[in-house]
Amino acid sequence: MCILSATSPESCHAPPLSTTLNPLKRLASQTAIYGVSSVLGRFLNYLLVPLYTYSFLPADYGVVVEFYAYMGFLAVLLAFGLETGYFRFREEGGRCPELVFATVLRFLILANLGFFLLAWTYREPIATLLRHAAHPEYIVWVAAILALDSVGAIAFARLRAEQRAVRFALIKLTEIGVNIALNLFFILICRQAFERDPTSWLGGLWDPAIGVGYVFLANLAASALKLLLLAPELRGVTAGFDQGLARRLLGYSLPMVAIGFAGIVNDMLDRAALKFLLPHDPETNMAQLGIYGAVYKLSILMSLFIQAFRYAGEPFFFAYARQAGSRRMYAEVMNWFVIFCVFIFLLVSLFLDLFQYLIGADFREGLWVVPILLLANLLLGIYINLSIWYKLTDRTGLGAWVALAGALITASALYLLVPRYSFAGAAWAHLLCYSFMVTLSWALGRRYYPVPYDLKRILGYIGLGLGLFAAARALEAWLGVPSLAAGVLCLAVYLGLVWRLDGRSLRQRQRG
Repeated sequence: MCILSATSPESCHAPPLSTTLNPLKRLASQTAIYGVSSVLGRFLNYLLVPLYTYSFLPADYGVVVEFYAYMGFLAVLLAFGLETGYFRFREEGGRCPELVFATVLRFLILANLGFFLLAWTYREPIATLLRHAAHPEYIVWVAAILALDSVGAIAFARLRAEQRAVRFALIKLTEIGVNIALNLFFILICRQAFERDPTSWLGGLWDPAIGVGYVFLANLAASALKLLLLAPELRGVTAGFDQGLARRLLGYSLPMVAIGFAGIVNDMLDRAALKFLLPHDPETNMAQLGIYGAVYKLSILMSLFIQAFRYAGEPFFFAYARQAGSRRMYAEVMNWFVIFCVFIFLLVSLFLDLFQYLIGADFREGLWVVPILLLANLLLGIYINLSIWYKLTDRTGLGAWVALAGALITASALYLLVPRYSFAGAAWAHLLCYSFMVTLSWALGRRYYPVPYDLKRILGYIGLGLGLFAAARALEAWLGVPSLAAGVLCLAVYLGLVWRLDGRSLRQRQRG
């Protein structure tokens, strides 16, 4: 039964889709909008890294890196996987979509309110446990950001379900723009005004005791504005609450938390655990965490490409699944994916002398681990490509076991490597984890959904990239060739070989 208090009976039916636009074209256009907003958003946020690393010491920036790692874990837990559950149950025949949304929204509001109150009540013990006893306010601000974002996520899910991609993108980009503007206002304008005249009204807005806490305050203000902009979507909370539906939603959605949590472990456990595993004094540990967090950001080009591919790739794989020759198409996609990823690997690793200026001088001692992180992210992209075997065969349970096994590898490698090799051990842990996941996923894919991947070509391009990277370093060290010239030469060799080996097939496909 549909329980409504402020909606008409017509609202118990999903809005009809336009019949004037081809479904695949509509899917492609919306995928592009979501992809642009997410990739552009990540890139704009990345532009804050130079601001932070030129404004704060490594130990101070380490606080930002650490708390955002915690937030990655908690964001998965506080969402309860209900975004996926909402998509699943709103389409179930005869059920009112408004009631499904209201049930999910009320549960998330109650759960996140409880989480925030617990964080507020126990902020001092939590801050002491995390070795930030001087700043219990950080705990409160971060908890507020998480609660606001969790509630906002289901409102964004509603926009996606109703195919309102433009509004989705505009609100996302507005939030990011406000966050960046407030960071610049506090850290540049107010801080400089304070240094010139602490009694000025702008100078009075900067408190040195808060320090990097202004990063969290800017984020908190942006998250609050985002929720305000999403208010029209949140009005659906008045549609009621169905306890039986809530139990079914949680039963379906909670396993998704395990999958998401395993993914966060693989991606962010290093930054959450580094200061506890490093063998130095607390100040040095935080400085090492700050350095690692900054150089990790230099792999952003690889991450952006993988993110864009993920948004476009999933609908592509599903759309072609039943067509003749689809598996050969997937193999060709993998070839070109690896070609572009190796290009990004070479572009960043060969020209680190230029990319280094994106971070402050105090952070550059960690630049040598960037190629390791780039290679690890390349393998992550290959794993995302390979994951079609469990998505197209409905074996998501096996996919979850692959992710959980990777999480175990990550945790074990961090525990064994970080105390001995410092933050380089964290970079190697990423590489070990994704190497294992790629190997296991490839083996399972051969059994359940064989795709004729050209392993010789894939491994050959990766080997070529590593060989050219080593050659550039050798030209620089042994022959005294300037690093920029060596990089240009090796990158040109790579592009020339790609054109010779695969340019013909690309030209044929364009003519076809």
